[in-house]
Amino acid sequence: MKAVAFLLPALAAASPVAQVVGNDGWANAPDPKQIQIDKASFSGNGCPQGSVSTSISPDKTVVTFGFDRFQTYIGPGYDPTAKTKNCQLHLSLKYPSGFQFAVVESTYHGYAQLEKGVTGTFYSTYYFSQDASATTTTQTSITGGGIWESGQVYTKADRIPTASYIYSPCGASGILNVNNRIALTSSNRTAIGEITNDDATVAFTQQLNIAWRTCK
Repeated sequence: MKAVAFLLPALAAASPVAQVVGNDGWANAPDPKQIQIDKASFSGNGCPQGSVSTSISPDKTVVTFGFDRFQTYIGPGYDPTAKTKNCQLHLSLKYPSGFQFAVVESTYHGYAQLEKGVTGTFYSTYYFSQDASATTTTQTSITGGGIWESGQVYTKADRIPTASYIYSPCGASGILNVNNRIALTSSNRTAIGEITNDDATVAFTQQLNIAWRTCK
């Protein structure tokens, strides 16, 4: 089973790409370590029950998912329903009251092998359960052929525009959902393609950076 880590800002802050930005300036922004994962779950045909392991770190800042079946395929011999899979992560979070935070940045890594004519698209939709109508979605597409014929590791780096920030509800808790979906399409009936997250030699990580604002 492949380990997949979902890192909250306390861990991501050690990374060169990490940022914590507050509307009132750096000094007044809450410590990102104050965001705690109370509970983590998942749903979707890419992560059916019994195919995922979940572990929350002792300091409650990191949850690790191990996926067995988050795999997509297209082409002769493959089930047509295998060309699209999704896995939605549900994180129950606790954070400082009087503040809201937004996901600013996240990074994904995976593996793709796509023949010419096949295109793979990775969508990530972020939203809080308390305001499910407010969402922001990013996508990255890979066009098959060339270096992708023999398979390559890919990186999906999301940088969410300021106008698209989705803030957590005011209070001291919220449920953050991240719906990850991979879809394959093809203009060549004989072409084969796959995007899979089950290769033990490939890391698939998500690092979150955040922005804070005071509740109004």
